[in-house]
Amino acid sequence: MLLKPTYTIEELITRSKTGERKAQELLYKQFASKMLGVCMRYATDKMEAEDMLQNGFIKMFKKLEDYRGEGSFEGWLRRIMVHSSIEYYRKHHKMIQVIDVAEMSDEPSVNPTAMATMSAQDLMGLINQLSPGYKMVFNLYAIEGYSHREIAEIVGITEGASKSQLSRARAILKDLVVKMEVKNYGYAG
Repeated sequence: MLLKPTYTIEELITRSKTGERKAQELLYKQFASKMLGVCMRYATDKMEAEDMLQNGFIKMFKKLEDYRGEGSFEGWLRRIMVHSSIEYYRKHHKMIQVIDVAEMSDEPSVNPTAMATMSAQDLMGLINQLSPGYKMVFNLYAIEGYSHREIAEIVGITEGASKSQLSRARAILKDLVVKMEVKNYGYAG
């Protein structure tokens, strides 16, 4: 019986830098499913997320020489995927609708137990109902941890627009949670 050799991530990175196709394939297989999840947060559907993923991996392999082993490789790759997904989105979609915070109405209250019992899949489903611009800013801020200044630079909007879009996204999500709560439990606030 022939055993397949196993490699560490560091070995795969080193071998990939030399252009070894098998190592590149193994590196891709190691991270593709996690990175597809990242791309899904910025895509309109799975097919678009897969395109974003492919573009991201192409960029990663081109920039692999720049990775010096400082910090997590997965974190480094995630940043490439986020930036690549946003680039893809900009190229293929109209960009962000900005609504001023002052235009917002009163936000409904959310029963804290509704949030506690909500699954990650339910929450992602609600986030996916946001308009693309709100969804992008919400993901960058709440999930990826970017500051409003960084979001403004990445997306090409002002820092104030980023704050406004995040605020509006949160209000919409609260409203969607309340609607889900009423639908599921007949209870609101």
